Amino acid sequence: MATVSVVNTEGKEVEKIDLNDAIFGVEINEGIVHKAVVAHLAAKRQGTQSALTRSEVRGGGRKPWRQKGTGHARQGSIRAPQWTGGGVVFAPKPRDYSQKINKKEARLALFSALTAKVNDDKLIILDSLTMDEPKTKEFAKILENIKASKALVITDEDSKNVVLSARNIPDVKTEARNEINVYDILKADSLVMTKDAVKALEEVYA
Repeated sequence: MATVSVVNTEGKEVEKIDLNDAIFGVEINEGIVHKAVVAHLAAKRQGTQSALTRSEVRGGGRKPWRQKGTGHARQGSIRAPQWTGGGVVFAPKPRDYSQKINKKEARLALFSALTAKVNDDKLIILDSLTMDEPKTKEFAKILENIKASKALVITDEDSKNVVLSARNIPDVKTEARNEINVYDILKADSLVMTKDAVKALEEVYA
């Protein structure tokens, strides 16, 4: 069971807590992590690209010239793919790019990503993170105090001021504790969570 320090917003250690090995101490499965990242990125694709095939382009119903005797290659329609303004061969059509990943696989991928952050000493746990009003400068100072760069900050459900304070800081992203995903965890250099968020995560998955 991993033991990590809990710090305050000034970067000073206030206590130590034990992390649940079922979440923060699993055997890392790189294959499942890769599958989860691919599924996440695929799900973000809009899939709205569309082009017209030769049967959908307007016009071109009449043969442009007779079959023989013109010296030109035979042509059946000016809307064939080789013509300017013609249809597209195998034209892209709207489609769903999302990929299925089983619930157990998604859970293992999440635990593997969290474990990797613990192993790399990239998990920063705050005793609390609340702001009375949106203040970007104050929030940037907090990140500086705890030495968090390119950070993913896991917030509680009622942390609107934290979200507003962080949104204009480059390379800082906030997510609610029930919306975290493997891709964002791996992409961030530092994972910042409150002690309450860690306990809530352990209550949900442990």
